[in-house]
Amino acid sequence: MATKFTKETYLYWYELMQLIRQFELKAEEMYKMAGKIRGFFHAYVGQEAIAAGCMTATTPDDPFITGYRDHGWALAKGVSPNACMAELYGKATGCSKGKGGSMHFFSVEHKFYGGHGIVGAQIATGAGLAFAEQYRGTNNVALCFFGDGAARQGILHETFNLAMLWKLPVIFICENNNYAMGTSVQRTSNVVDIYKLADSYDMPGDKVDGMIPEDVHEAVARAVKRAREGGGPTLLEMKTYRYKGHSISDPQKYRTKEEVDEYKNQDPIHKVLQTILTNKFATQEEIDAIDAKIAQVVEASVQFAEESPFPDDSEVYKDVYVNDNYVFDID
Repeated sequence: MATKFTKETYLYWYELMQLIRQFELKAEEMYKMAGKIRGFFHAYVGQEAIAAGCMTATTPDDPFITGYRDHGWALAKGVSPNACMAELYGKATGCSKGKGGSMHFFSVEHKFYGGHGIVGAQIATGAGLAFAEQYRGTNNVALCFFGDGAARQGILHETFNLAMLWKLPVIFICENNNYAMGTSVQRTSNVVDIYKLADSYDMPGDKVDGMIPEDVHEAVARAVKRAREGGGPTLLEMKTYRYKGHSISDPQKYRTKEEVDEYKNQDPIHKVLQTILTNKFATQEEIDAIDAKIAQVVEASVQFAEESPFPDDSEVYKDVYVNDNYVFDID
């Protein structure tokens, strides 16, 4: 079976998607079974193909920003599993110093700007990141991810208007997993094809199969090329599916087990694995070795989080302002 992509690309996709999947499953176990993780928790299980395809279509210097389903994106951008797991534990060694938790992963070093708990807030901030790149005269493109629920926020329309007016180098990517928190797109909008929202602003828009990393890569690569050449933003609607609930407390009464199983039959990790084995890009023994390495990395992240300290009380007022010595003047 001929492919457009190299052996190295497929192996990278497989390893990245497996890392995200196994990290999320282990973190869920530490939340539910061990009680080590508390608060909000939104897993990326099932949506890994979007992260894989976006990473190979961009450069490390391209800034990424997303909402609260952010663990997978932090891992994809290079934040270490140790720092990610420690953040879930609320430990000082976490990527946000243990102050953000599940919804607020962050790393300037890796050009990953969150992790935002306010629905849709990252849409405007993503355009702001693109404006900063344009203002500085770089060749970088900002990728801004949001869910189908966030597409209902008014800030999307204000941002789309300015992004097109100023031809900002930004790709707006809607990860449409069908249900927002638990309500289908059909029940919340007359426009069920979210990519068509771009039409009002003469913005290019397209629908993409978000369960296929090849399709994601090609769509993002086209949009990134346009943005780097000064053509402005693009809206991409990635049709995907989360195998877990909206959050860890979601009873999922709005969908059937049969529906979830149907989408699991489209598992992107399994598809990539079949391509690897069919094309003899790796043997089963080599795949087993990758899986064992990932398992070891994930287990090590749990040990790291367990052994890390909680933030000191002196940290509570830090990182609120750029200058930690800022003092309020109440007179």
